[in-house]
Amino acid sequence: MLMDRNYLLKILILLAFLTIYGTHSAAVAKVYIDIDAPGFQQFPIAICDFQNKNTGASAPSGFNAVIADDVKNYLDMTGIFKILDKKSFLEGVEPGYPEKIRFPEWTAIGADFLVRGDLTVQGKDTVAESRLYDVARGQMLFNKRYSNSSGDTKSIALAIARDILMALTGDAGDFDTKIAFIIKRKSGSDIYSMNYDASGMSSLTGHQSIVTSPRWSPDGQYLAFTSYKKGRPQVYLRNLKSGSERTVASFEGLNLCGSFSPDSKKLLLTLSKDGNEDIYVLNIHTMQLKRLTRSYSIDVSPAWSPDGQKIAFVSNRSGSPQIFVMDANGGGARRITFHGKYNTSPSWSPRGGKIAYEGLVGGRYQIFTVDESGGNLMQMTFDNADNEYPSWSPSGRQIVFSSRQGGRSRICIMNSNGMKTRVLIENANHLVMPSWSPLLK
Repeated sequence: MLMDRNYLLKILILLAFLTIYGTHSAAVAKVYIDIDAPGFQQFPIAICDFQNKNTGASAPSGFNAVIADDVKNYLDMTGIFKILDKKSFLEGVEPGYPEKIRFPEWTAIGADFLVRGDLTVQGKDTVAESRLYDVARGQMLFNKRYSNSSGDTKSIALAIARDILMALTGDAGDFDTKIAFIIKRKSGSDIYSMNYDASGMSSLTGHQSIVTSPRWSPDGQYLAFTSYKKGRPQVYLRNLKSGSERTVASFEGLNLCGSFSPDSKKLLLTLSKDGNEDIYVLNIHTMQLKRLTRSYSIDVSPAWSPDGQKIAFVSNRSGSPQIFVMDANGGGARRITFHGKYNTSPSWSPRGGKIAYEGLVGGRYQIFTVDESGGNLMQMTFDNADNEYPSWSPSGRQIVFSSRQGGRSRICIMNSNGMKTRVLIENANHLVMPSWSPLLK
């Protein structure tokens, strides 16, 4: 009988544990903000300087604000948050944990969320503890510990920002990505890349020729592009790990690079080897080539849909360059842009459904988005610059594009609703054709 009672007690304890664990897991998986809702506005977040828990003089003066400032910068890059000025804070940072937070004072300054934390430094070892609160509910959403032994506080700040974004939106954002783009100089063009935060710019090619259309493979292994390195346009495939390059399209006439298939096994091309500019698909492993369009018009700039079922492309078959969508086998082509006489450079959102492109309006190129059905046309940019070559981020929540005005070129990022533009790089050289990488490990 005693054994039965003990067995029953163990079962009850196990069930209680599973119930608690299940509830906790559901809370962690909860998405607290819907940034895809119509009328999206930035979410106000307050980020306090971290408490310096060092008992001695291990950390330099002001060091406790460094990680907080970096977290602010990383979250600001996402375009999702409105970072509140700490001068507006009514409540100070008081030592000790658990914290006694006066949530009404944070509500009073308009904060939806609050970040607080502690910092300990011993030599080169940095340990940070970060806590995220939902101000309206008066609840702590997470309490996490981060450490680094190389003195690199930016990596800690990036990890905190990534976890905040994951907790609130359900994904880790676009932090672990790069953007490839072309710098045109008098001596020739080449492809460069930089990180999401505009750091770490490096050259990817050394062709010093006409180079166009960089395209990342979805698995992050390859970069395809067109180069005139040997005097005529050829399509190259660069292995990003080894740095090796090979030619994959060198037919007579035009060889232009399009996008990769979602499985990274195939590459879309525009070729004129059969007498007209048509769209082909190339298996990059078997080198088997298949023709998709057979039109007397010019068909260029093919871009695969994220599910691999459709292809967007540009054609002048209706008289002027317009965006069309066809099935992946080349059938069922239909025009989806009817506003303006010159629309090109389609880029398909990774979330599906929407296509970004550039269109000529009032003598300037501007960025637009449109549904794959041709509905819900939206103009994203409105300034006096030429804004061209849109490319979506892996999250589908931001768009990178090139902008040129008054002899200055920029590579810019904006939210997918056209708001919160951020300049990554600006100079007098011609910066064009940005292409956003997949999430990189």
